[in-house]
Amino acid sequence: MAQSYDYIIIGAGSAGCVLANRLSEDPETRVLVLEFGGSDKSIFIQMPTALSIPMNGTKHNWRYYTLPEPGLDGRRVHCPRGKVLGGSSSINGMVYMRGHARDFDEWEELGAKGWGYANCLPYFQRAESWKGGGDEWRGDTGPLATNAGNEMENPLYRAFVASGRDAGYVTTEDPNGHLQEGFGPMHMTVKDGRRWSTANAYLKPAMSRPNLTVVTHAMTRRVILEGKRAVGVEYERGGQRHVAHATREVLISSGPIGTPHLLQRSGIGPAQVLRQAGVDVQHDLPGVGENLQDHSEVYIQYACREPITLNGKMGLWSKFLIGAEWILFKRGLSTTNHFESGGFIRSDASLEWPDIQFHFLPAAMRYDGKEPLKEHGFMVLTGPNKPKSRGHVRLRSTDPYEQPDILFNYLDREEDREGFRRCLRLTREIIAQPAFDRYRGEEMAPGKDVQTDDEIDAWVRETMESTYHPCGTCRMGEDGMAVVDSELKVHGIDALRVIDSSVFPSEPNANLNAPTIMLAERASDMVRQRPLLPPSNAAVGSAPGVGQSQRSREPLRKI
Repeated sequence: MAQSYDYIIIGAGSAGCVLANRLSEDPETRVLVLEFGGSDKSIFIQMPTALSIPMNGTKHNWRYYTLPEPGLDGRRVHCPRGKVLGGSSSINGMVYMRGHARDFDEWEELGAKGWGYANCLPYFQRAESWKGGGDEWRGDTGPLATNAGNEMENPLYRAFVASGRDAGYVTTEDPNGHLQEGFGPMHMTVKDGRRWSTANAYLKPAMSRPNLTVVTHAMTRRVILEGKRAVGVEYERGGQRHVAHATREVLISSGPIGTPHLLQRSGIGPAQVLRQAGVDVQHDLPGVGENLQDHSEVYIQYACREPITLNGKMGLWSKFLIGAEWILFKRGLSTTNHFESGGFIRSDASLEWPDIQFHFLPAAMRYDGKEPLKEHGFMVLTGPNKPKSRGHVRLRSTDPYEQPDILFNYLDREEDREGFRRCLRLTREIIAQPAFDRYRGEEMAPGKDVQTDDEIDAWVRETMESTYHPCGTCRMGEDGMAVVDSELKVHGIDALRVIDSSVFPSEPNANLNAPTIMLAERASDMVRQRPLLPPSNAAVGSAPGVGQSQRSREPLRKI
């Protein structure tokens, strides 16, 4: 027999867990959550320092790969997505960065009415519990615990911040507060030494409610339509097909890859794409799966002259001791993601807000933990944060287990190629400052022989990797390529919303987990038809001399 609920949420990820909690607060509302993945009860998920294991495994990760990327000499790029309770918040790097205020004003300019910074800030605050306490910009009573890790205990973190200051940039005490721009601490979603995913923060506290049903290992095959209204879903579990009806709405929170894939399987998307895959067209919506964008980065690595880096902790005995300390006391190096300092700068003073982000790591290795330097080293991960290149997600068939075609078109635009050139040259200039004289050894990657534009371009094509921030495939707006309106309702279909990072019109200038959670918090009020929180009038800081420093006196222009 078909089951009936008020709301069906597809995906228990960063957004879906938030929705599950907020919608089920009303005891009269029946909520079903369908998640293809399973339990997050793994030491490798819960221990922050072990982040590379779930991110690169197969049990908790969809492990998508792109088509051969033309701009990367045909390389296929790994695109991890969470396949577990908590979704990508259970396998990501736990970096908590909101983005610049102007990122959200840009959303509004692109057609996402009401999603400017003043309207978003109260929901960032409602979501979080910042260890430093609440103020005009930060929240201290929300479910999502955020902190600064081990407070830059390793001296290399502070050297990186000081080197940014030496290079002429500002410093910021809180990049999620008044002033994002500059060099300073980076924050993370960790609580009491554990990864604080949305499963831990939102879903688990709500799972004892009798009106919330969570079904794992459930593959949603399609959204069921009656005419132009979503009335339920068909899903598969344990080899059996099931149908669940939604008396109010179906809410898709399957992420920037899974959401367009599901919509297309349901007959909602570009008609030609659907027909080629053998899907009957229920609703021709050309923007579904288009506008795919992502942050990408390169690793700039240096040898370290002092034995103080994480490269000295790679042996089995050191790892055992670090793990044992976590199991027994939830403290030490196991409780951090190791990205404890970073920076946001404008690559050119004529820009209105930063377009380059730095993650600093007191180790030299790959993001997946492989190929660490055998000697002590440190590295800067950096890339242009406002990419212009766009790609797509397109289904291949009606089979939900067959991965869709994913193409980011990395480096398709000259602006993005020039962005990487600037990232490398500016990073070299920053690391060359006096604050690093004590620590700086030889540049290991890309190496001193990589200098010209052509040499840099070739190195980037060979080594560039995703930062794992895809978004935009079901973007908000009112034009012909928009998929959802400003209330996240799918254009032309009643009782169907998309609530995840696929609706972002453009990439925020930061990691995407924090804005995804904010989006779901605000969307939950829309779904419940509750009054939205009043806009904030908190001031937005900017670096002194914007438009008249950082190597340029050109008039301000938009990124």
